[in-house]
Amino acid sequence: MFLESLSLRPENLVKPDYLIVALHGWGANAEDLVPIAAQLNLSGVQFLFVEAPYPHPHVQWGKSWYALEKADYQGLQESRQALLEWLLSLEKNLGVPLSHTLLMGFSQGGAMTLDVGLNLPLMGICSLSGYLHLKPQSLNPLSPRVLMIHGREDGIVPVAEAESARDLLTVLGANIEYHELNMAHEISPKAINLLRDFIVARCQAVSSYN
Repeated sequence: MFLESLSLRPENLVKPDYLIVALHGWGANAEDLVPIAAQLNLSGVQFLFVEAPYPHPHVQWGKSWYALEKADYQGLQESRQALLEWLLSLEKNLGVPLSHTLLMGFSQGGAMTLDVGLNLPLMGICSLSGYLHLKPQSLNPLSPRVLMIHGREDGIVPVAEAESARDLLTVLGANIEYHELNMAHEISPKAINLLRDFIVARCQAVSSYN
């Protein structure tokens, strides 16, 4: 399965120091999260906005990572494997290691981020209004740091889903920074600020190791 993506980086940036990979939600597409790049206003970063492989059942231009409307989550295994292989190819294709790559996602993209990212040596992972579609039994000891942000008024993915994911992952040993905000199923300016702070801190941490 081939995954397409949109790439965005400053014109004067010859080679990025860091990669930020963004996964959109159910019914959106690769263009949905592009405005985040300007809002975050980060230097030395190349953004990659990945498009989910399956057509959405109701939105003509929308995509899905798997069939959220079906109990067996049809397509999940295939999307997981495709995303994993795509992430593992980044260092060879772009020259940036996973240790300098951050994976983030919104809603269903947040679920994919948690599923695939927790067992990769990434710089960090960020779940925005996300959830766990499957409950992991264990984590890689080198699991990356996690940022979770969720709205208390979220009517699409109830905040209880985020709290449950936080509690389970904490028990498994994940290093989680968790925030509940007064917002709905969205990415508010406050969420952008928290996201930027987390990314900047992770970039500084990995650069200090080199």
